[in-house]
Amino acid sequence: MTDRRIFIGDVHGHYDGLMKLLEAIAPDRSDQIYFVGDLIDRGPKSAQVVKFIKEGSYQCVLGNHEQLLLESLRQNKINKAAFQSWLYSGGHTTVASYGNPQQILEDIEWMRTLPAYIDLGDIWLVHAGVHPELPIKAQGPEDFCWIRSEFHQMSKPYFPDKLIVIGHTMTFTFKGIEPGQLALGQGWIGIDTGVYNSNSGWLTALDITQRKVYQVNVFQRCIRALPLAQAVKKIQGDRIAVHR
Repeated sequence: MTDRRIFIGDVHGHYDGLMKLLEAIAPDRSDQIYFVGDLIDRGPKSAQVVKFIKEGSYQCVLGNHEQLLLESLRQNKINKAAFQSWLYSGGHTTVASYGNPQQILEDIEWMRTLPAYIDLGDIWLVHAGVHPELPIKAQGPEDFCWIRSEFHQMSKPYFPDKLIVIGHTMTFTFKGIEPGQLALGQGWIGIDTGVYNSNSGWLTALDITQRKVYQVNVFQRCIRALPLAQAVKKIQGDRIAVHR
């Protein structure tokens, strides 16, 4: 059997849901699992999520929520404005998940090592997307971790030979896409199905090798596996909401 490449959407501290999702996927040691960032905030067990990914040496790109935390603390000094912005964006649940202050400092240093993107040849993994009018070398975390409309509204793929896999923007905030569905744009696919949001609750893993989607709903406590063709839908236009 061919080794699988599996991409997991924004976890946002939902450790229990992640464990159920991985149980459903049942990966072999040779399977490659990647995370699209936003491991932390909003959910109840951010510390446990980070610990699991660190200890498992899974590959992960930097998300905007990790970036918010990194901006809050530099050289062991708190930037009060950035810290308040992070707390407002769900950071308070991350603080509550850490019983050991030293551990969060160690995890912050680990987050500083996360790449902005991972190029797998035919797949380009990034948290939010890319700026369609700029070369990669001219872009930075503000684009890779935060961009939305300019990227989503591209009229043609950014790469002629790569599929961009993203998280960041909850898929059901696009017109015509239901909670749990993946979003397909011009040369990209979105897999953040809004695990923390009460309108969804779905945490998604995309097995690009077998073209299969695994999902766990953390509110309904159900698990499902679907062919990619049944789980994905092309976007129809602008989003109907904006979420950090």
